[in-house]
Amino acid sequence: MSSRVVYTMIDGVADVRMNRPEKMNALDPAMFEGLTKTGKELAANKSLRAVVLSGEGKAFSAGLDFMSFQAMADSKVEKLGQGIFESDKDNPANFAQQVAYIWQVLPVPVIAAVHGVAYGGGLQVALGADIRIIAPEARLSVMEIRWGLVPDMSGTQLLRHLVRLDVVKELTFTGRVVSGKEAVELGLATRVSDDPHGEAMKLAREIASKSPEAIRAGKKLLNSSRLLSLEEGLKLEATLQRSVIGQANQVEAVKANLEKREPQFKDVS
Repeated sequence: MSSRVVYTMIDGVADVRMNRPEKMNALDPAMFEGLTKTGKELAANKSLRAVVLSGEGKAFSAGLDFMSFQAMADSKVEKLGQGIFESDKDNPANFAQQVAYIWQVLPVPVIAAVHGVAYGGGLQVALGADIRIIAPEARLSVMEIRWGLVPDMSGTQLLRHLVRLDVVKELTFTGRVVSGKEAVELGLATRVSDDPHGEAMKLAREIASKSPEAIRAGKKLLNSSRLLSLEEGLKLEATLQRSVIGQANQVEAVKANLEKREPQFKDVS
């Protein structure tokens, strides 16, 4: 696990933190590697039930650290030039896009706890989460236009399912900063909280108390529903329901409800 990204896991809940507080968790090459590596590591953990993603210090993430990437290019390290926009045959997301999109493809729910700022690439990382709990005074921006760029860390693909297209265009064309309260009104965030990390951990623990197969199937079904035809979506719904019904954890959910006790679920196989 990279020192740029640290996490602990208790009772199936991973508390993942970007760990570059002195730079407001700006995204340098090590942070890119750390976020992607951590996401892949967590995806392989069968005991994982939910993830909370946040930033240490004063901010979620101030976005791309241009100076560090320029230094890497100047030192003749080729990943910036050759690898950042490349993807392999098994993954449509390239090196840069995986930093945010890996949280979408993680099989369990990911909750971003956003405070301070989430600018540019930092906002795109937050958009990769399934749910965003945000401080009311937080500030968000699709800031790439200020550098003469477009969002390129999967942000456009994530935004189009959250925010009206005309609003996405306004934010992308102007780079204007919105507050946490406005972010919720626009659809960029789920809800505001004076303690976003505490609220996110509380929600993650609640999710972790549910049947893990049903939670994973629910995330897969809902994510896929945005992309499938009606016929395909109905088929997937039936397929995923068949995959959980009658299994040990589904039976345990029924028994626990009938017996008015807390369920004792097992990790996914």
